Amino acid sequence: MNPPRPYFSGWPLWSLIAVAVLAMTGLSIASQADLVEGVHSAVRATARSSFALFLLTFTASALATLLPGPTSSALLRERRYIGLGFAFSHLVHAVAIYAYGRLAPEFWPGRTGLANVPGSIGYLFLLAMTVTSFKPVARRMSTGAWKRLHTSGMWVLAAVFALSYFKRIPMNPAYALPFALLIAAVAVRLVGKLALSQKRRRRAATTAAVASHLY
Repeated sequence: MNPPRPYFSGWPLWSLIAVAVLAMTGLSIASQADLVEGVHSAVRATARSSFALFLLTFTASALATLLPGPTSSALLRERRYIGLGFAFSHLVHAVAIYAYGRLAPEFWPGRTGLANVPGSIGYLFLLAMTVTSFKPVARRMSTGAWKRLHTSGMWVLAAVFALSYFKRIPMNPAYALPFALLIAAVAVRLVGKLALSQKRRRRAATTAAVASHLY
């Protein structure tokens, strides 16, 4: 008999993440005396929450392989809902950016079209991954196509985050920390993938050896 799942699992977990992101956004705006600065603060806060949720989603499978246990198993089990929480956080982030652009008209003219390309590509992949995370849509795709979309999408988003933080390091050395965290997450994911491949090869070799003795 399977043990009961915790209360904040599945959609309740997603709801908790969504409420936390909205509360954080409201507090970020309210913490500033000026509305423009408040919305700018919300832009930064939602960027951080999106990054944290992305890292959890990005490394879930690798951590379950490298550090097997209840925590990593729970993280892998809830990966879909944490990923959808990341999508919600990044939606709020996009709304905050739009609001800041309306309140500070100098914001958009100060950005080049080229500067917006990586983020736009990231949002397109995020939209595609979010839509295909729902079972009625996922069932219409082959398993291979679904995996290719979500794997490539995660790497594209990792690249967008890396570029975003790396180009800001000369302006503020504090951005070196999230950039380093992302590089570490990439290393964890690659090592986890290698470990999983080796485990599968050993399992296949064991199965082949057993079969040879039987026949």
